[in-house]
Amino acid sequence: MKKLLLMLLLLCPLVGLAEEGPPLDEAPDLANNPAALQRGAKLFVNYCLSCHSAQSMRYNRLHDIGLTDDEIKRNLLFATDAVGDTMKVAMRPADAKAWFGAAPPDLSVMARAKSPDYIYTYLRTYYRDPTRPTGWNNLAYPNTAMPHILWQLQGIRDATFKEQSNPEDPAQKDMKFTGFTQVTEGTLNQVQYDSAVADLTAFMTYMSEPARKTRHELGVWVLLFLAVFTFITWRLNAAFWKNVH
Repeated sequence: MKKLLLMLLLLCPLVGLAEEGPPLDEAPDLANNPAALQRGAKLFVNYCLSCHSAQSMRYNRLHDIGLTDDEIKRNLLFATDAVGDTMKVAMRPADAKAWFGAAPPDLSVMARAKSPDYIYTYLRTYYRDPTRPTGWNNLAYPNTAMPHILWQLQGIRDATFKEQSNPEDPAQKDMKFTGFTQVTEGTLNQVQYDSAVADLTAFMTYMSEPARKTRHELGVWVLLFLAVFTFITWRLNAAFWKNVH
């Protein structure tokens, strides 16, 4: 017991550190919206799949969101020829290493690893930063190596920061984010861009667990069965013991 308490005390600071970071915006729940998932799939294939792979996701699983083989082949199948193939990256690993220093991570379960709120916030908090190699930075992931792949949709923005004293160390100065300034307009306005990112986040959430909806539906039936079975067992037990005094 003493060893267990000691381990918990040692883990507490780590838990606290894991919770630190910028506040995340809540991603809209579009899990049951096939049209949003289809739009998100189109954005993912056109903007993300050029550098990132999704090796655990097969194109034919898009049947679950209402797409036919013909629609998949005509609109989404660019990196392979077979609908049954996985979503492989179009970029060669050698090129990825030369351009980025390492191959971009696979996105199959990124929504489960980081949370939909993180992805939704991350894709909406890019800003121009000439000091970075890519020319871009991000509030949710400072000094990110990934450029702003959706900049044509959102446009170019600058971030404004205000210098303030650190409460724990007055001699240290921190930079507090105060807002964005739109430099050039994108092809979408802010509402439309947020909606597009919500669609993309919804698809990545679906992709991280395609069987989630089925699992939830099956879980409801299992609980109903257990409730009925419990009632039958209760009444059966009463019948067995009714003549026992």
